[in-house]
Amino acid sequence: MTIDAVHFAGTRAVLVELSDAASAMALTAWLESHPLPGQQDVQTGARTVLLRTDCLPNAGYAYRLIPTLHLDLDRRHEGELITVNVSYDGPDLHAVAELLGLSTEALIELHSSRRWAAAFTGFAPGFAYLQSEGPPLEVPRRSTPRTTVPAGAVALGGKYSAIYPAASPGGWQLLGHTDTRMWDVNRTPPALVQPGDKVKFVPQRAALRLSVPAANHQPPAPQVTSGVEVISPGPQSTIQDAGRRGVGNLGVSPSGAADAISAHQANRLVGNLPGAPVIETLAGSLRVRAIGHQVLAVSGAEVRLEIHGEAEDHTSMRTAAMNVPFILRDKETLSCSAATAGLRSYLAVRGGFDGHRVLGSLSTDSLSGLGPAPLQPGERLPTARIRGTHPVGGAEPSTLPQPEPDGCFRLRIVAGPRDDWFGPQGLERLVSQTWEVSAQSNRVGMRLSNAAGGRPLVRLRAGELESEGMVRGSLQVPPSGLPVLFLADHPVTGGYPVIATLVDEDVSKAAQLAPGTPIRFVLLEPGSSMPRTGGGRR
Repeated sequence: MTIDAVHFAGTRAVLVELSDAASAMALTAWLESHPLPGQQDVQTGARTVLLRTDCLPNAGYAYRLIPTLHLDLDRRHEGELITVNVSYDGPDLHAVAELLGLSTEALIELHSSRRWAAAFTGFAPGFAYLQSEGPPLEVPRRSTPRTTVPAGAVALGGKYSAIYPAASPGGWQLLGHTDTRMWDVNRTPPALVQPGDKVKFVPQRAALRLSVPAANHQPPAPQVTSGVEVISPGPQSTIQDAGRRGVGNLGVSPSGAADAISAHQANRLVGNLPGAPVIETLAGSLRVRAIGHQVLAVSGAEVRLEIHGEAEDHTSMRTAAMNVPFILRDKETLSCSAATAGLRSYLAVRGGFDGHRVLGSLSTDSLSGLGPAPLQPGERLPTARIRGTHPVGGAEPSTLPQPEPDGCFRLRIVAGPRDDWFGPQGLERLVSQTWEVSAQSNRVGMRLSNAAGGRPLVRLRAGELESEGMVRGSLQVPPSGLPVLFLADHPVTGGYPVIATLVDEDVSKAAQLAPGTPIRFVLLEPGSSMPRTGGGRR
């Protein structure tokens, strides 16, 4: 196994560059069997391994240790052989055969006669990138992606083959379809194909029909005797907790609260552990009614909190304060106004919200569709039983970020892992000009646009970057030169270079910045909390 380079990916992760896919799989297998201190997740890429840890010292330890490893390629996980029945009736079958100078029969024979190794996962839960064990059948992706590719579609893209686990947009060439279920949250593990497994495609003459279960099978809802009822969820409200850990190689994003700092504060105020499930609401306007007496707290984006009696009688209205625990008595209603500062508010209830967990979490993942659906009017949310002694907190200051005197919000970044695609001049442009939050932003990512006088970033290298793991806070740069800042529901892999990565704590700040907000980046030394001297120093 040859390690070409190790890069910091922010302050809590490292990206390891290897010579080939087999080396990446060998390192992944070693890390999974010999976890390093603070190791949270391992994500395999085409020729890379991304290791996420819980803090900067543990990321630094991994950064120093991994280059010293000398592993035999026999350590890689060989996995299982999985047979997939395929009806070769895809809309692109004939066009792909012509591109390769083959008859359709010869293409089907080539695709089905060889074994395909699952190198890594990404794009969507259960989506495995399969490499041919013979010469690659390399074909370009479609110039215009389809808005919807059906679940079970068997496809080629670049040098990989894949099976779409669920209906989604996609630009790969479709050869056929299968009735094999690639992803099922009610199965252990939910992904049928995992890195190291082998896939054998078997042609079928009869048409195949995929029976797709509901995305998240949930048992019947119990009678709620303690909790809250959603009267109005506002623009977008979801349940979020600390997210999912250790499932990156299933193609699943960590998800969780977009502003983890504010969510932890709300839980702390009502006496919960930091990762207890809370309601995350966008821009305010949430209304809930108590089922039984409840202790609540609201943090994050500033909203006015009004409490009305059982009949929502405005004459009996009282107010509650942000960042302070308060009582909501049985049948009383809490109304949150539209946000006056910040973007996302967090409502915590003592005990935390309860429900059916998917892969160990109650978080709603907007990219993959895992977890409960966004909250709906009339939905009744139960609270969990309080275990142990956790005292209710006192009043705390707001966690919202504040602008500098020039009106801009500063976000700290660490260069890389792919800053070499832009050079020193690219980093200088990134930190020397003002960017604005675009309206095209959500929990997956925040798109940035140039403020007046700004210019897009320019690549120094041509070609495409092979898919590799991404962390929350990555500043990925598409061909437009306008960065996209990945937030909680980001894809686990990506194919655009990441010029820099936010310090983990500043991702929470970014999650509170509304469209139109001006941003300046501050460049830190890798593995440090100190600004880098020269360009980008405040």
